[in-house]
Amino acid sequence: MSLPSPSAAPSAAIPQHVPAPGPAPATPFPADTVLEHDPANFVRRYTPAASPQPYDQRAYAPGLPAERPAAPLFLPVVDLDTGGAVAVEVIAGGASPAATDVAGTVNGVLAAAREEALLPLVLPIPAAAVAGGSAGLAPLHEAMRMRGRRPREVILAIEGDPVPAERTALLSGIDGLRAVGYLIAFAGLGTAALPLDLLADASPYVVALSADLVARGPRDPRRGALAESLVRLARGVGAHVLAPGVRDETQLAAVRGWGIRLAQGPLLAPSDWRPSHGYNRVHVPLPVPEATASTAALGPRVQELLLPAVTLPAESTAEEVVAVLSAEPSITSVVLVDEYQRPQGSIDRSRFLLFMAGAYGHALHAKKPAGRLADTAKIVAKTTPVIAAMQVAGRDNSRVYDDLVVVDEVGRCMGVVRVGDLLRHAADLRPAR
Repeated sequence: MSLPSPSAAPSAAIPQHVPAPGPAPATPFPADTVLEHDPANFVRRYTPAASPQPYDQRAYAPGLPAERPAAPLFLPVVDLDTGGAVAVEVIAGGASPAATDVAGTVNGVLAAAREEALLPLVLPIPAAAVAGGSAGLAPLHEAMRMRGRRPREVILAIEGDPVPAERTALLSGIDGLRAVGYLIAFAGLGTAALPLDLLADASPYVVALSADLVARGPRDPRRGALAESLVRLARGVGAHVLAPGVRDETQLAAVRGWGIRLAQGPLLAPSDWRPSHGYNRVHVPLPVPEATASTAALGPRVQELLLPAVTLPAESTAEEVVAVLSAEPSITSVVLVDEYQRPQGSIDRSRFLLFMAGAYGHALHAKKPAGRLADTAKIVAKTTPVIAAMQVAGRDNSRVYDDLVVVDEVGRCMGVVRVGDLLRHAADLRPAR
């Protein structure tokens, strides 16, 4: 589902408009505005001199010269299925999640008017300003009226961390904005301190994921799982999902895999993109279907074949290892770990017991550190596929059947994988003839 089609909004220099007669359409962005023009209006539109905007001057202390605001950013919201820009986010000077007023939001309205942006707008608005009540939102309504923008053409993206004590005030402010006609969105989902049940109460039109989650999710399975769960949650509350900050094709493929249709970022549009350029369609790289097939051919991850590891401190004696191996015949290896559970060595059952059973073996080694008889552990990450794990197992011909030690992201021992299990799963990968 994509955002509704934009309507032809009036330009910045033609403030008067007359709605068409009849009941308002049900779509969020109806094209029901009829403009009345006269020759005087056309003359004023191209006059170089423009009257200063009264709201911009309120951001500065009286008696000080007004500084030139930072150049606004225009970020198109792209439908990944069609490549069309269905909305444009405007980030102007003064926009900050920590702000308590709507200065940045108003500046975004003015910037869009100067750019003659006809697409629906996505404007950031601080959560504190929404919770502050209708009085603090009056400049926004006035700027919308002066620029001929209808609230149904604007999505207000609430930013910042809502204060728990102001939850009722925030919901009341959202209801007030929605009653006027604005569409509501929440930004930064995934890293912002936003209670998830607030989404159910607020019923937003759009939910934007955190840019950091989009950036790290494709390479971090845990964050990828978080993104997928948030997408499912957003769909459950009836909201569109937007993925901001897409920078490369890996992130784009992950966004598609999460089921997100709306995205924005440098991969889809350059930083100098402007609505006035007239390019409302962008190139969307196509996914590579072979990638999934090649990944599947490598087999499951070793994490799925994990067995509990028998671990002992790295300073343990050989006599302590013998006691562990004698207590349970099914133990095939013992992993020596440090105080952080990181593997320091691996003891194979067969070779170790041969050392201890040899001539004077017990007398020579029993009271000494077991690490003297240990081998370097064959370590694989938990996300390693079966075929790659078998390559690790075969690097040393004298230890082909040693257990592989599986570690997590910070190198801690999670368990072991037996080579026999790898062989069985690798045999299942062979295509049937």
